[in-house]
Amino acid sequence: MFENERILVTGGTGSWGYELISQLLPQKPKEIIVFSRNETSQVAMSRHFEDPRLSFFIGDIRDRKTISRACQDVDYVFHLAALKHVPVCEDHPYEALKTNVIGTQNVIEASIENHVKKTVYISTDKAANPSNFYGMTKAIGEKLIVYANLLRSDTKFVCVRGGNVLGTNGSVIHLFMNQIKQKHQIGLTDKKMTRFFLTLQDAIRLLFKATKESYGGEIYVMTMPTCKIIDLAEVLIEASGKSDVRIVETGVRPGEKIHEILMSEYESTSTVVYDEQYLVILPTINIPGLRERYEHCAPVEFTSFSSSQNVMNKEEIKNMLVRGGFLS
Repeated sequence: MFENERILVTGGTGSWGYELISQLLPQKPKEIIVFSRNETSQVAMSRHFEDPRLSFFIGDIRDRKTISRACQDVDYVFHLAALKHVPVCEDHPYEALKTNVIGTQNVIEASIENHVKKTVYISTDKAANPSNFYGMTKAIGEKLIVYANLLRSDTKFVCVRGGNVLGTNGSVIHLFMNQIKQKHQIGLTDKKMTRFFLTLQDAIRLLFKATKESYGGEIYVMTMPTCKIIDLAEVLIEASGKSDVRIVETGVRPGEKIHEILMSEYESTSTVVYDEQYLVILPTINIPGLRERYEHCAPVEFTSFSSSQNVMNKEEIKNMLVRGGFLS
């Protein structure tokens, strides 16, 4: 699908960007443009890959003209750039709004202006029935992406919504492993907390599938496995071989949920089962041809997809960590 195509990745120097580019390069693209603000990260990525098909563009999605220039002659856009840390977005809502909402609007307009074939927006479980400002901005971003399919352009826009991805910057895995090593204790906000998890490699493979098979206007929801955070912590402690590591409960942070959901009760009325890996949320607005594309899919038989349901046992968590390269 990407052979001889030009691809733009916003926020491409992060963990998602590294894995996305690692899996894109073997598919023989003509060029991959990494768009981000940090020159140091771009230099490090250039040295890591040393591939002439990789080029770099310094800029900020808040700047409409800059992102438009970066989109010239581009076939596909993967929109990864965002402020993502829940407490940071709570403390700096104006900045989160500028990046996550206005920035997404700029990406949409730049894609249309440059006749991009398809723009894929990477969303989060926190956009489903959001309880924090980060989730609210990502929910608005989803709405903008869906609506963009009505703007009478050649570009198709699609959302992919997932939960926590193991190994990304700021991942709880890295945090816990560092705490075990340096502090001999793990801080949990609440011992009842559950979360969705998927390895980064699997997340990118699913992202490609949604990019290829999407019509435009839908939200693809990854059916990710779930686990109790305390079980994850205990598996990491056991794997460390240390016997003196304590688990300390620190209290829920502002805007933080005990359980996340990937699909809200409201969304369940327009959600279908695409296959074992994906649900598809269809919009309430009418996008010509979209509902017909999924006529063969059965509607979901549940009203919510919560991280409190069908949690993995410790052996399954351990296997997931081995697949992700965190445990041997």
